[in-house]
Amino acid sequence: MTQSPAVRVYRGTPRNLARLAALLRRGELVAVPTETVYGLAANALDGRACRKIFTAKGRPAEDPLIVHIHGLGELATVAEPNEAALVLAREFWPGPLTIVLPKKNCVPDVVSAGLASVAVRMPSHRLFRRLLRLARLPLAAPSANPFGYVSPTTAEHVRAGLGRKIRHILDGGPSHIGVESTIIDLRDPRHPRLLRPGAVTRQELERALGRKITAPAAKAATDRPRMAQIAPGLLQRHYSPRTPLVLHGRIPRRRAAGEAWIFQAKPAGRLGPNVFWLDERGEMSGVARRLFAILRRADQGGFTRLHAERAKGSGLAEAINDRLRRAAAR
Repeated sequence: MTQSPAVRVYRGTPRNLARLAALLRRGELVAVPTETVYGLAANALDGRACRKIFTAKGRPAEDPLIVHIHGLGELATVAEPNEAALVLAREFWPGPLTIVLPKKNCVPDVVSAGLASVAVRMPSHRLFRRLLRLARLPLAAPSANPFGYVSPTTAEHVRAGLGRKIRHILDGGPSHIGVESTIIDLRDPRHPRLLRPGAVTRQELERALGRKITAPAAKAATDRPRMAQIAPGLLQRHYSPRTPLVLHGRIPRRRAAGEAWIFQAKPAGRLGPNVFWLDERGEMSGVARRLFAILRRADQGGFTRLHAERAKGSGLAEAINDRLRRAAAR
């Protein structure tokens, strides 16, 4: 177990997990590993505890949280499931899929941003699942980073971003997927809407439901949370490095000095300290896994501008391009 003046980073031992579960039951915050990105967790049924999330992150109150559950039987305790939601839950849970449904009264308004709906998912990360079981609570957990900045995929990312705002981080290693969960709106199961692409692709959801799903707009509607949000991660500018980011279909051969260049695959030829790539062969699973870590590294390199290559194709590439587009928005 390592320490800094403000935060403790815990290994996933039985003793540590029991201690962190007790802290969550007492209304404390714990940063947790998930298969997507690291989250900042609190008791989802405790409005006071969940308000601490917003304070620590600098998150606007109009931006709702995702509620994480351990088992399918818990879904009906926080939301009003329908048959379409149960079909997807049985197919993709535990996993990187969030479902928006009408909420139960036990979910505080601070969690749902005052809306009548709630976003719910069942994570697959083994340590987070053990913590959920020990806590015996649904846990609200947005990404464990300052609001709007690049999402964290390691415990060190969390410590660097929130180490002076929180006290407890559970280290579960690097996130396996690396981009946030897919979000589907099933409040009206006759008209499912994909709100945010992720590792569970639109094509997989359509096959499971046997119907077409409305895709997200090419450009987010607004930067005003109340109008844009029925689920997290829908703002036009989000997941953003502090250094300006420019997107390219293909990165040009002539490149300005003092700027960084982020390729999908390792480029041929001579490489310098301002050249980054997301996966050796450009495979989408590797690209997604390293996307936020590379954005962070480039952002900390002292460059005047970052340039990134868009992903090609559909499926997971849709999620990667969604994050890049929001990270580059002005």
